[in-house]
Amino acid sequence: MKRMLVLTATALAASGCAAQSSGAAQRAAGTAPAAQARFASQVDNPWFPLKPGTVYRYRGSKDGQPSNEVFTVAHGTQVIRGVRCTVVHDLLYIRGRLHERTTDWYAQDASGNVWYYGEATAELNARGRVISRAGSWRAGVNGARAGIYMPGNPRPGHGGRQEFYRGHAEDQFTVVSLSARVHTAAASSSHALLTKEFTRLEPGVLDHKYYVRGIGTVLEQTVRGGSERNELVSVTGA
Repeated sequence: MKRMLVLTATALAASGCAAQSSGAAQRAAGTAPAAQARFASQVDNPWFPLKPGTVYRYRGSKDGQPSNEVFTVAHGTQVIRGVRCTVVHDLLYIRGRLHERTTDWYAQDASGNVWYYGEATAELNARGRVISRAGSWRAGVNGARAGIYMPGNPRPGHGGRQEFYRGHAEDQFTVVSLSARVHTAAASSSHALLTKEFTRLEPGVLDHKYYVRGIGTVLEQTVRGGSERNELVSVTGA
């Protein structure tokens, strides 16, 4: 899962850190404004930094099969709804074969909130041919709306909608802890940020995701409704 009241990013930026202290504000997400002035030039939220050229490598399992994932922050950008977004390329390999390729778009507002502007995803068959683009969406297209992927000042109990494209992409999150313990091949911490992610499209599934300051996502695993796991094994180029 990458994944209520409606509150615009304009309001979040205007209220700054005070908005981040409000549970109602953190449970909200909506369409970000087109005014580029309200967005930073880069995504440097300490819990989810996206420095161009950085490559994150993960190892885990999906549907009972060994998996590897390569998450690369591109040097190029993409303008969506007037907002210049950081581009991330995500490649998922199952048993060494490229299974899915995705391009994600993120942007950070003046208050440090990281917004998720969409994804273009493609599932491939054994011959490398695209067999599905399910889950793809872009803010502003067919009613899809950007959501907050990572708050600028996360607090336990805060949460919101990470994305919204009705019937296709409706991931949500809640911050569980800022003092979680996590250990992976590439990072360990006793003060990790732990979130739970869920979607009404898969009501029986619950994921946990761990973030370490200055690094980003270090572990994600399904704790109900599945057995997927993905842990960080290396970070290069940062």
